[in-house]
Amino acid sequence: MLIQFNFKNFKSFRDEVSLDLSATKITEHEDHVVEMANDKLLKVAAIYGANASGKSNIYDAFKFMSYYVEESFKFGGESDSRQKADSDYIRVSPFLFDSKSRSEESTFEVFFVDNSENTGKIYQYGFALQNDEVVEEWFYSKAKTARNRYKTIFYRKKGEELEVNGLPKSSIENIKVALEKETLIVSLGAKLKISKLKRVRDWFLNNEIVDFGNPAENFFRSQVLPKGFTTSREIQSNVVNYFASFDNAICDFKVEEVQREIEKESDLSYKIDALHKMADCDEFESIPLKSESSGTLKMFALYPSLKEVLDNGGTLFVDELNARLHPLLVRNIILTFLSPEINTNHAQMIFTTHDIWQLSNELLRRDEIWLVDKNQDGVSDLYSLADFKDEDGNKVRRDEALAKNYLTGSYGAIPALRPMEMLKGRSTDGE
Repeated sequence: MLIQFNFKNFKSFRDEVSLDLSATKITEHEDHVVEMANDKLLKVAAIYGANASGKSNIYDAFKFMSYYVEESFKFGGESDSRQKADSDYIRVSPFLFDSKSRSEESTFEVFFVDNSENTGKIYQYGFALQNDEVVEEWFYSKAKTARNRYKTIFYRKKGEELEVNGLPKSSIENIKVALEKETLIVSLGAKLKISKLKRVRDWFLNNEIVDFGNPAENFFRSQVLPKGFTTSREIQSNVVNYFASFDNAICDFKVEEVQREIEKESDLSYKIDALHKMADCDEFESIPLKSESSGTLKMFALYPSLKEVLDNGGTLFVDELNARLHPLLVRNIILTFLSPEINTNHAQMIFTTHDIWQLSNELLRRDEIWLVDKNQDGVSDLYSLADFKDEDGNKVRRDEALAKNYLTGSYGAIPALRPMEMLKGRSTDGE
């Protein structure tokens, strides 16, 4: 489970911010809390804010960190694969509207518990990038019985000797020989099959990151079939039952192999039809899946990610969860993660949204609601509703009308609107 995600100097976030999924001492919805590694953790975080406030940049920061951990073993060097490495390399994006920060390092850090270990051990991993170079990287662990004492697995800083504990000497030498300035030790170590470093990489791989604000990604994901879908009737039945949780119109699927010749090579694809029951008889009508509504296709695209994290106890990070989905359906997805009976592996969902209907103390705890606000200098800030205080120093009460107060500006993080006078029609006086 993700305990905390910290980052600094990335896009609109100049100063360090922390998305903390540790439960505070508030008492509402105590069934939302999971006890793990001597900590109390939350399974859901909803992020609100105005358009262009920086909500999506939190998603982008986690996505960037994940990508860099998973792929940076390919970056840099003078090997024959240099061209591929260069094409895969993504440069970090610091806060640009400040002459100092635009040239400073950007940092990313996570605290997490590996659900698959079941030992209660907490890991702290992070790194700092400046231009095209890793200037700092650290990896610590803390046993469940160690209170607040973390053990250093490795610490790396530009210009200093690499500090390593608990890794085989041969592995350390291999890392030193192959390490490039753009490459993370964790990424390279996972590629070299060093178990302690592979654990970090695998934790990131176990998560799902989905951008439903991106039409191209929506289309791509709607074309990707769940694992085993084309051959397993059981999996097809599971998808039908999944659809039935919000729409029972689809009764089954028909899968046909399609053989195509592309540049003298055979390519096997599949034609997927959704079967709908006829209104006046017991027969079924077959409709191409791609002809279903955008909302249905979005839910089909979301199924593999939902299934993956709920099966494996990963974290699902979704940008614009509410796009093209009914508020009740969004609520049903949230309730799935909050349900101890369904979410038995303590999967988590972090999502950005404008859906005010979910901003309710009947559904979410105050520490599960996060707000993003941007000041006049273009700097974004992130804060929890549980931590927010008004001008008089008063905290948000558990019985407040959260949606109403949010829309009236009581908590900040709303757009500063002005009349759109520039759209006023031309005057016809004097004609």
